[in-house]
Amino acid sequence: MILHELIDIEILRVIWWALLGVLLIGFALTDGFDMGVGVLIPFVGKTDVERRIAINTIGPVWEGNQVWFILGGGAIFAAWPPLYAVSFSGFYLAMFVVLSALIVRPVAFKYRSKREDPVWRNTWDWALFVGGAVPALIFGVAVGNVLQGVPFHLTDSLMPMYDGTFYGKFLGLLNPFALLAGVVSLSMLIMHGAAWLSLKAEDPIKARARSIGTVSGIVAFAAYALAGLWLAFGIDGYAFAGNVITDGPSNPLFSDVIKGDSWLTAYATRPWIVVAPIMGFAGIGLAVLGLRAGREVSTLLFSKMGITGIISSVGLTMFPFILPSSKDPHSSLTVWDSSSSQQTLFVMLICALIFMPLILAYTAWVYKVLWGKVTEADVTENSHSVY
Repeated sequence: MILHELIDIEILRVIWWALLGVLLIGFALTDGFDMGVGVLIPFVGKTDVERRIAINTIGPVWEGNQVWFILGGGAIFAAWPPLYAVSFSGFYLAMFVVLSALIVRPVAFKYRSKREDPVWRNTWDWALFVGGAVPALIFGVAVGNVLQGVPFHLTDSLMPMYDGTFYGKFLGLLNPFALLAGVVSLSMLIMHGAAWLSLKAEDPIKARARSIGTVSGIVAFAAYALAGLWLAFGIDGYAFAGNVITDGPSNPLFSDVIKGDSWLTAYATRPWIVVAPIMGFAGIGLAVLGLRAGREVSTLLFSKMGITGIISSVGLTMFPFILPSSKDPHSSLTVWDSSSSQQTLFVMLICALIFMPLILAYTAWVYKVLWGKVTEADVTENSHSVY
């Protein structure tokens, strides 16, 4: 028996579906508070020193946190090539906007304090705001569109074809439900950034962050609940019409998919997945209470729990669908028909088992070394070595 045949392809597909979720959650938990702090910088810092303190709470770690974003993109490209091709074709302009915002952020970090001019520094502070707010919003908008189904179909040669013009496809993403999902994403990451500032900064920055984070958490909680109700009663889900071939070739056109059922029927067939939205609501609620009470470590942990629950609830609710098609349900991409080959998934799994523990160990070591609050003295006495 060939080594890669030791694990059935359907098992490898589920493993890589789960690993993709882990990578996306890892990105949200780490780079998520970087984006949240970026959004908060113009509001929690009333002076230049206060803004520099806020910036330097994330300064040593933001580059390492983006590793999760790169890993997630790489996993989509290598493990789910049809998903990579179809999603980037439809979300091309949105991805360009996100990448532009993410490119602005490191430039702002590097150049912001190079000149004493207040106008110069204030401009870069707002660039950091854009670099945090735009990706957080658009990632949520993308999830909202995926839940509704994306208007594409596959040709016989599996080429994705979309409705609308180049710019029309982007504007079509900004529909009401998708924008609501964007509000969930943006508000929960602002809360996450506030929890981080509460841990890493001192008053008055900490107090301002707690105040804004509390409001953002309440908005995230309410918007997530509203999105759930909308999903239950206003949006059609997807399901297989007949038997599902779990070990067949990666050709979505071989699947028989129908649209019309509710996504939330997944909770009737797999009741255990209710743990995800419970984690989402509980984590956000406890984080809000922690911000109000001034707790630090537990607040950040509860914020992480809430984000994990919210993101997990999307993946578990949709399983096994990855990218449904609203135009032609038969073209929908699922876990069972959108992966790379068995050998590719197996080799990637071995690489993941080797390198993921190294990444986690290195990340844990960095956070341990850089543990502690950023103070005014840290910024003013080390101007040559901090942002």
